[in-house]
Amino acid sequence: MREETLRRREEILKAAMATFGSKGYHNGPLAEIAEQVDMTHAGILHHFGSKDHLLLEVLRYRDESDVAGLDGQHIPGGIDMFRHLVRTAFLNAQRAGIVQTYAVLSAESVTDDHPARAFFEGRYRTLRSEAVEAFEALCAERGVAVPASVRHASASILAVMDGLQVQWLLDPTQVDLGEASQFAIEAIVAAVLDPRPSPLGADGTGSVEQQPVAVDGVVPAEAAGQPVGA
Repeated sequence: MREETLRRREEILKAAMATFGSKGYHNGPLAEIAEQVDMTHAGILHHFGSKDHLLLEVLRYRDESDVAGLDGQHIPGGIDMFRHLVRTAFLNAQRAGIVQTYAVLSAESVTDDHPARAFFEGRYRTLRSEAVEAFEALCAERGVAVPASVRHASASILAVMDGLQVQWLLDPTQVDLGEASQFAIEAIVAAVLDPRPSPLGADGTGSVEQQPVAVDGVVPAEAAGQPVGA
């Protein structure tokens, strides 16, 4: 592909990222994207074929930008994976547009027949698997057994990063994306390397024991385990 063609495609991808990020996929018109790069609607389709294909190329472009500076353009393994995720969170705090595009499109992808659903299903599946492998490598390096919770930990790291991005986009003055992400990732990694009893009083069945709640300083008799009227 010619250098000029590659340059134009990148301009279109950046424009599409901005439009999809601010308006979503369904409400983001190709005409607006075309206007940003001084092209026609037909010109956009000449480069990408369809709006669906443009969306998928935007998502791939976004992912490639995350690993562009890494060896082999791939997320590292072991402890370096979690360090990379922390660095990415701090980097994301400087590129709100990319973060917003990802947040909007990933949320939209759960709707029926969304063209990016398969992309995000595969992306999360791959990232969870890579996180599990990183935990296993880290446990082996530290000489500790791999806990049964490692798959929950892998899903949780991705979930907390995505959730913090949404909170940060809504109110960046109250949420420090980098620091909050680092805190959560370090806590999850520590819980895998050094599992401890739940501080919440979990009873081992997936539930947490409920403590009686006082109303105006009085614990209701039934909540305290006493017969009503006793």
